[in-house]
Amino acid sequence: MNATDGWRESAQAWIDSLGEDGDFGRRWVLDRPMLERAKGARKALDVGCGEGRFCRMMQAQGTRTLGVDPTEGLVARARERHPQGGYLQATAEDMQVEDGGFDLVVSYLSLIDIPGLEQAAANMARALEPGGRLLVANLTSFSSAGTVAGRWLRDRDGALRGFLMDHYLEERAEWVEWKGIRIRNWHRPLESYMRVFLDLGLRLTHFAEPKPHGGDPEIAARYVRAPWFHILEWRKET
Repeated sequence: MNATDGWRESAQAWIDSLGEDGDFGRRWVLDRPMLERAKGARKALDVGCGEGRFCRMMQAQGTRTLGVDPTEGLVARARERHPQGGYLQATAEDMQVEDGGFDLVVSYLSLIDIPGLEQAAANMARALEPGGRLLVANLTSFSSAGTVAGRWLRDRDGALRGFLMDHYLEERAEWVEWKGIRIRNWHRPLESYMRVFLDLGLRLTHFAEPKPHGGDPEIAARYVRAPWFHILEWRKET
């Protein structure tokens, strides 16, 4: 990913915003089910690892990890926080990792940042050993189709009225901004993600739309009223 995607310029703001606990969606929605699915893996490749937070979490439960991310500032921070971990600065499309070297490959909210989905997916599948698993957490395509900052519509009294989306079937990149971060995210319909992994011969073995399990009730309500995240697990048969 290059500077035009905003990540290099936004790296420090991202680090400051995420912290060690993560944002609401990670801490209160995705971390727990993602760690449960990752449990027992011997060696994991985390594609789009950012500042290495999920690598550290997997290491804490006994999994050796290699994190890959294209943003120099994020990789540097990952190495600083986790000197014993392995980190590689590379895009998902161009990463050079061992063929069949991992029993788990993770994409934790990174597919929306990847322009070359087909090549990235092929590299993820290539990195898996036979019987290995690809674990994906992604924004639902419903939520990534929102076209107005915040996406929620409110009544005059401020109450949430509904959720705005448009042009669902149109694949596109859009700029998003929050807390000093300005990056490009990709919207794709669910079919695009499903097709690319099915075409690689992977078998879908798990699908979930996790609910919040704590945190601020007002924020949690937004993740219940509209679909926001899903988790998919794919298995490489041969």
